[in-house]
Amino acid sequence: MKGKAQNTYDAIVIGTGISGGIAAMELCKKGLKTLVLERGRNIKHGDYPTANLDDWELPHNNAVPDAVKEKEYPYLSRKEYIMKQDGLHHFVKDSDHPYTEKKRFDWIRAYQTGGRSLVWGRQCYQLSDLDFEANAKEGIAIDWPIRHKDLKPWYDYVTRFVGVSGRAEGLSHFPDGPFQPPMPLNCVEDHFREGVHAKLPHIRVSEGRAAHLTAYDPAVNLGTRGNCQYRNRCRRGCPYGGYYSSNSGPIPVAIETGNMTLVNGAAVREIIYDADKKRASGVRVKLTETGQETQFFTDGVVFLCASALNSAAILLASKSDAQPNGLGNDNDQVGRNVMDHHHSVGAGGTMEGFDDKYFKGRKPNGIYIPRFVNLEDRSTKRDYLRGFGYQGGASRSNWTRLVRELSVGPGSELKQAGLRPGEWSIGIGGFGESLPNPDNRVTLNYDKLDADGLPTLIMDVAFGENEAAMRKDMKAYAVEMLEAAGVKNIRPFDRKVFPGYAIHEMGSARMGRDPKTSVLNAHNQVWNCQNLYVTDGAAMTSASNVNPSLTYMALTARAVDHAVKGLNRREL
Repeated sequence: MKGKAQNTYDAIVIGTGISGGIAAMELCKKGLKTLVLERGRNIKHGDYPTANLDDWELPHNNAVPDAVKEKEYPYLSRKEYIMKQDGLHHFVKDSDHPYTEKKRFDWIRAYQTGGRSLVWGRQCYQLSDLDFEANAKEGIAIDWPIRHKDLKPWYDYVTRFVGVSGRAEGLSHFPDGPFQPPMPLNCVEDHFREGVHAKLPHIRVSEGRAAHLTAYDPAVNLGTRGNCQYRNRCRRGCPYGGYYSSNSGPIPVAIETGNMTLVNGAAVREIIYDADKKRASGVRVKLTETGQETQFFTDGVVFLCASALNSAAILLASKSDAQPNGLGNDNDQVGRNVMDHHHSVGAGGTMEGFDDKYFKGRKPNGIYIPRFVNLEDRSTKRDYLRGFGYQGGASRSNWTRLVRELSVGPGSELKQAGLRPGEWSIGIGGFGESLPNPDNRVTLNYDKLDADGLPTLIMDVAFGENEAAMRKDMKAYAVEMLEAAGVKNIRPFDRKVFPGYAIHEMGSARMGRDPKTSVLNAHNQVWNCQNLYVTDGAAMTSASNVNPSLTYMALTARAVDHAVKGLNRREL
């Protein structure tokens, strides 16, 4: 093992996903020699073995055998669309990394270079002051220590770098950004928008704001990027770099600086706390390939970006005489206030009158309907708090509709039927905000260790009455919008859903104004360890109802700027 001097860096980043990738790039671009620790294996951009394969070229025609699901993926298999051979290698085996459920929690994990940025949904939205101010105005939990104006420059900065396509709508509660051209709606989606706007003018239907390049600019979209090819095979990894991931964007930029050292197979056991200096002095790591334990040190800063629940686990495991309850956990707030979005509620149906129209390519995006309830005016007030938006889209069925019910005759009749597109269908599903609740928490389980010998988590998280009340409207308004657009055969749905299923878990080490009630200050620093920054989903004080990844990236870029300025002033 190297000596301490050779194992000391200006900065350490834990995690390489949505937040860790930005942290690594920003620190390296600012000249800091940066160690980046990733628990999983190394995947370089382009190393996506299934990216160009068709289903019939994959084992079991892309299906995963039931025996494999039961043995290796008992939790992951709850999300059926993930359980495909084409992208399964990007996800964690539950058998290697188990957890315990006091209440059901569908935790979806991806340990590799790039983390879940290789498999995310790529929808990118800003929180507005409606979100940042809600807790304070409603007396829920604690107040955010920042407002939209504090984050706006950083939202714009990461939006340009990521390359977010979308349409400016001019809504204060749905902030715009420097978008690339939106992915056009198809004919039925456009008809739906026109129908909703005509009959329900208080509702806005827009294109999804997605991290897919539609107008690549080499001066801004650095990394290994190219325009989206409309293949819609994103979960397999995109060799074109059309969608944003850590692997195609910030990590190549960080490598190019010459300042980044990446260590894979590095399971962080704890952050080392120097009680005399009240700062993080390094990390203790298990190298999973060899089983060797080692330490890395820093004279600068540590960025914890391991994902909301894993970051909480690392803080809880970082115990010392000075911090016996875990690092930053003097107030017993680490692991609490876990939130996720609730969805799987909405409606769908069929659209007539477009049989002579089809679409080109496989657009990896659809429509987005921003929140229109509880907008601080009486006409939108409801009997629950917060609100929801919708995501959805329209498509036309193809020859696969014939597989289950071969109702046509054999031979030429079957061939002709297979050549004719089926009917158009359209569906929208709501994404609702959940409220922070201190009883929604995760704790460490030292009696059940994972494959790397680390303690696992006990999940005690559930949706509450406010979320249940909201879901009634999420379904009813979906039906109303489809009816307004002339959709036929409308089928509402409301499937039982549990936290974790939206893959937006957040809030386990929240930002705040008071060290008695929060873990992080307004700059994402741990209150009692100011050279330690937490900038992933753990930092969220409330959930909003929009996809949160853009907020994580903006918080990270802002925190790095603060950290480097603090180092330069010798304040850290």
